[in-house]
Amino acid sequence: MNLQDVAFPVTEELKTFRQQYKKALKTENSLVDKVVRYILRQQGKQIRPLLVMLGAKVCGGVQEKSYRAGIMVELLHSATLIHDDVVDGAEMRRGLPSINALWKNKISVLIGDYMLSKGLLFSLDNKDYLFLHMVSDAVRRMSEGEILQIQKTRSLDITEADYLKVISDKTASLLSTSSAMGAASVTDDKEKIQALKDYGEYLGLAFQIRDDLLDYTGDSKKTGKQLGIDIRDKKITLPLIYALRNADRSEQKKIKSILKSSKKRAMRSREVVEFVKAKGGLEYAAEVAEGFASRSLAALEKIEDNDAKRSLCLLVDFVMKRQN
Repeated sequence: MNLQDVAFPVTEELKTFRQQYKKALKTENSLVDKVVRYILRQQGKQIRPLLVMLGAKVCGGVQEKSYRAGIMVELLHSATLIHDDVVDGAEMRRGLPSINALWKNKISVLIGDYMLSKGLLFSLDNKDYLFLHMVSDAVRRMSEGEILQIQKTRSLDITEADYLKVISDKTASLLSTSSAMGAASVTDDKEKIQALKDYGEYLGLAFQIRDDLLDYTGDSKKTGKQLGIDIRDKKITLPLIYALRNADRSEQKKIKSILKSSKKRAMRSREVVEFVKAKGGLEYAAEVAEGFASRSLAALEKIEDNDAKRSLCLLVDFVMKRQN
């Protein structure tokens, strides 16, 4: 199974979305236009617009308002990725040099601001005030999640509850917002909108845990990043949190001494990977991800069966089996 199979019921709608998204990004400023065209080259799986389209289709059918919702979430997502790369000092994004690697931090931050402001203005111009509220709340959660992660990483005292709060805010919030906005673009049924919101939230949690597992198990040729790169970047995720929790004090001290030193992290990340594997961290994280995947599917139980609902279920399966 691939993402094309998941997207099949909204294939034509996604084509229309991409045309409208490209049109929404047009600008007279030559430098901004150049960077924006490069951003369009960097586009990934576009799972968030897919969620908007499926959320709309499962609740009745894609309308013009649904395309506006898709444009808003993709503008926001692009803005946050650009800002994240600046914060992380990342030089690559989806196999291509990042915006900050090519145009430096000042331009990158301003382009991120530009994308965000385009999204906000787009909603105001079309009087999509509910969407504006939903997207603004997602921005708040994403910012809080990033700050909490930085705060906890510095002190190396991140708990499982902290980790789940971080990924809920950083990742799940926008997936949840996307599927809920899709539903809200075609129906006022609060129960259906909430069902799609819950679906996206649990999907996002499962998605991020699976992504974090790939740092330990993935094929670097498929994922585009080296094994153990999260450890070298001092990103403490669920497999490591579990392993540390189930280690004795001497083991904890040894691993934390590696994590505290950038030099040690660079040279001994493999040691940390093996420690996590030995302590059952991978199995535990996979089990937690499965639990969230099940809750995501359960959120759809009251939604009528149709092709779009089947695709939403397929998307959960795709996320749980993804290798990149």
